Amino acid sequence: MPVKIRLQRHGKKGKPFYWIVAADARAKRDGKFLEKLGTYNPNVNPAIIDLNVDGAVQWLQNGAQPTDTARAILSYKGAMLKNHLAGGVTKGALTEEQAEAKFNAWLEEKATKIQAKADGLSEAKAKAKAEALAAETAVNEARIAAANPVEETETEDAEVEATASNEEE
Repeated sequence: MPVKIRLQRHGKKGKPFYWIVAADARAKRDGKFLEKLGTYNPNVNPAIIDLNVDGAVQWLQNGAQPTDTARAILSYKGAMLKNHLAGGVTKGALTEEQAEAKFNAWLEEKATKIQAKADGLSEAKAKAKAEALAAETAVNEARIAAANPVEETETEDAEVEATASNEEE
């Protein structure tokens, strides 16, 4: 039976939410599956991916073929790398400890990249909010300044009239 690792769509219209599943290639897209490997939520930035890496590697070693999107997700979470390293261990090119050390180093590097992106997004959001506040403050000050000179000229006219009447007396 040909097995594929693919996405199964859930969620409502316009708000997709996917399950990452191992399914028979002949089954419908949202139909029967063999095992649920994780979830993928593209509605947030950065996207939230929850994946059972060991389960995905097991299916890959058993011959499951990931679809293009599923391959990208597996690669992003490190399942493809772990499968590659497991192949190296099987061939004798690496020891289990070396493979695990390489995988953990890659995971730490990936985590710092993801955190940097999240920090950059929050920083950009805060900067945009500060700029909007500054623009709103400038507009309010301009509105107040436009309203105040009218009152000042009326006050100045009253003062000029008062000094003129004092001089006449």
